[in-house]
Formats: sequence, structure tokens, C-alpha cells
Amino acid sequence: MGMRSNNNRNYGILMPISALPSGEGIGTLGKSAYAFVDYLKKAKAGVWQVLPLNPTNYGDSPYQSCSSNALNYYFIDLDFLVKDGLLTRKEVKDADLKTVDRRVDYGKQFNNKIALLKKAFSRFGGGTEFDKFIKKGEFSDFSVFMALKCRFGHRAWTEWDEEYRVYDEKKVKSFIRKNADEVRFWHFTQYIFSKQWKALKSYANENGISIMGDIPLYIAYDSVEVWKYGNALFRMDESRKPLGVAGCPPDAFTEDGQLWGNPVYDWEKMRLDGFSWWNKRISDCFALFDILRIDHFRGFDRYYEVAPDALTAREGQWMDGPKEALFEDKLNLNIVAEDLGIIDDGVRRLMKNVAYPGMKVLVFAFDGWPYNEHKPSNYNENYVCYTGTHDNIPIRQYIDDLSADALEVYKRDLIDECGKAGLTADLTDSETMCKSVVRLAFASRAKTVIIPLCDLLALGGEARINLPSTVSDKNWSWRFVKSDFSAETLQFLKTVAKDSGRD
Repeated sequence: MGMRSNNNRNYGILMPISALPSGEGIGTLGKSAYAFVDYLKKAKAGVWQVLPLNPTNYGDSPYQSCSSNALNYYFIDLDFLVKDGLLTRKEVKDADLKTVDRRVDYGKQFNNKIALLKKAFSRFGGGTEFDKFIKKGEFSDFSVFMALKCRFGHRAWTEWDEEYRVYDEKKVKSFIRKNADEVRFWHFTQYIFSKQWKALKSYANENGISIMGDIPLYIAYDSVEVWKYGNALFRMDESRKPLGVAGCPPDAFTEDGQLWGNPVYDWEKMRLDGFSWWNKRISDCFALFDILRIDHFRGFDRYYEVAPDALTAREGQWMDGPKEALFEDKLNLNIVAEDLGIIDDGVRRLMKNVAYPGMKVLVFAFDGWPYNEHKPSNYNENYVCYTGTHDNIPIRQYIDDLSADALEVYKRDLIDECGKAGLTADLTDSETMCKSVVRLAFASRAKTVIIPLCDLLALGGEARINLPSTVSDKNWSWRFVKSDFSAETLQFLKTVAKDSGRD
């Protein structure tokens, strides 16, 4: 996995593209992305983990996209477009994309960035390379879908005029003819992103950095796939009304469970053509990434389905997924399985049979139970060890929020685990404890270790990437600034990487 040396122990940092520093109100594929690669190289890291690159929709979540393969045009770097002569510096400056705080303002991106991209497109001459790109057809469905969305005031496809609500090839072709420029514009966003991404990924790879991408299990109901394929891919009736939606049952954290509402797949139909849609989806991802983390992997064994009109996820049922059948021809791929959540024998069997590395998360480790499988002393090397994921509260805040009793248990466990790894835990305060957890991750047997930057910097709850099952402007919006990438942090990383044989 992104090996740098022959001992093949390595580490990486989780850094969403959106969270990179930039003057454009959101992280982009520009200067700061290249600077981050340089930082990783200096820090002797081998992996940069990003979140899904799909366009975001309502709620700004990259896990609720309107397309399974399209790329998020908000990440297009405008400086590069200025260099290409498609925009002027003044136009970018006047577009008012900057934000004063460490948050992405998605409203500004939606209102101002798309307008700028349209301006750039109006000056873009096209050419044979662009024509070839369109002809390949990878983003044709997405481009038509977005053009229609714009035509109907960005409403969901269920609220479009009746003639377009049901996908009809003839009507779509006639729409493309009449709205050729708008459709070409959406192709242009994908073309520019692809070029900028390819250049960035090459730069990372040349500098010994592998990029780990992320594939959501589900896509949104308001998506091009549901609109175009309906019950050919999903459990739906003829009129594209879901027969069931995705969620997860009640647990210690949520008494009503989680109602995600995504359409679920018709695995029986998918099996009939050898899972061709999934095969294409996974191979598209490997064109973008070196390593692929598959979200909610347990859903391939069995997934939790809730009635479409249910108000909570309490009343649901477990349904069979494709199990190993989907992965039989993919066993040699560089896949990491997100095997968190409700884990039973079926998931364990699937994980054993595919042999992909699973995930261990130190946020869950220090609860006083000696057999906790997230404790580093309880697992082997075929795992990726995380301090936390994009869904977890940053470690420092987690420690700050513990009750006095729970904190004692936490400290005892931390001392014990550090001792087993030949380290000494520093319990001075939540910041030093957070640093001890990071050191422990590095010292673990796991082949690869991934640290979200917020844990590396011992930031609090403000830097949380996402609070699951909530919609708020605090989700997916946290950003880092240049001063976060200090020489001191770099030195810390180099030291722990060396000490743990990951440099």
C-alpha cells in the first residue's frame, strides 16, 4: 500500500481536498495541494487520504452525490484558469469567494464559482482533445442531468416537467441538441477537473505519495443513476418509487438508528450481468486513486433496509448483499474495507475471504475492556490504524468530554497500551494525551496508519469533519490555514515515523 521502503510499514494523513488552505473559499487542486504533497514528502509520509471527489448536493456531503462518477467542480483551481487565459485575476478577486473564518461557504461556491466557471467556458475554444473527451461519454449522463437541473431551478428530478421526469432517450437527445452549450459546459467542468487532478496525482506519485480515495456505498435518490436506470439498478417499482431505503439499526449511540434514505441496490439484477455497473465504478476509481477505501463495507454482506415511508430506522430488516461474488475478480486490488459499525460473523467471514485490510480506530479503543478489538495490542498488521475517521469527534475533544470516571478508565487503558508498545503515555492534559494516542497509532502493528490532521494538531470539536445523521453548515466545511503546517509538526512527524519504522 503506497510502499516507500521494503519494510512496507507506512503512514498517511487524512486531508479532504475541501479543507486545504486556499484563497478561493474552498480547498482546490492548486498551489496548496502541491504544497501539501511537499509537506507529506518532507514528513516521510507515504499516503494522502482524501474523501470522495463526487459533487456535493443538499447537505454538502460527498457521500450523498447526484452522480457516482462525476467530479466536484468546486475543487477546480481558478489560478490555473487565469494562467490558461480563461479568467483574469480581477474577475476571480471580484467574485467574492473568500471566507474570513475556517469554513467553506457552500452558498458562495454555488452562486459565485459556477458563474466564474461559465465565464471561463465562454472563452474556452474547445479543440480536438476536448471533443475526444466528450465523445468518450464518461460524463454524458451527468452533463445532461445537470443541464436539466439548471433548467428546472436546481430542483430534484422528481419535480421536473413530466416529459423529462422519466428518462427517455429520444427526448434527452432532442434536449441536448437544443441546449448543446449548457451540456458542453458541464462536460467542461469534468474535463478541467480531470486535467488538474491528473497533474496533481502524477506529482504526488513522483514524490512517493500514494493517494487513497474513497467510494461511498450508496448514492442519492436525486441522482443521475436513479433518474436514468431506476429499477434496473435499484430496488424500485416501475415509477422509480423506492421499495426500501438504506439506514442502520438502533445502537448505543442512536436509539432510533440512522435513516439515510438512499436507494438500495437490486443485487439480484446486478448479479445477472456480473455486476457490470459496480465493476465499472470500481475501475473508474482506480483511474483516479492508487488505493481505494470502500465505505460501509459491511453492506456487501448484509445491508439494513427500511420501508420508504418509515419515520425512523427502528423498523427495518437485514437483507443479503452480494457477499464475495462481487469481489472474486478484485482480490488483488489495493482496497481498504471500512468494516466499522455492526459487525457480525457474516462480515467477519467476508473480510477473511477477501483479505482486504480493515480499519481500527483508536477513538473506540480505551473503554476498559481488555478484549476491545480497536486496542492495538489486540490486532495484527492487516489493518489500517486510524486515530479517528471523518465521522469521529477529534480525539482531544473526545477526551475533554469524558466524565471523571470514564477519563480514569481512558488514562489507565492508554498507559497500559502505550506500555505494551514500549511507549510512555503523557497524561499532562488532553493535548499531550492526544499526542500519545498519535504515537501509539504509529507504534501499532498495523501496516498503514492514517492520522486526520485535526488529531495530529490536537484540535478540538470545532475541527470535526462530520457529525453523522445531521445536516448543518458545520459538516464538511472545516478548513486548515497555512500556519497549521508548522515546522514543529513536521519535526514531530519525522520523529514518530522514524521511531516506528514508517519513514
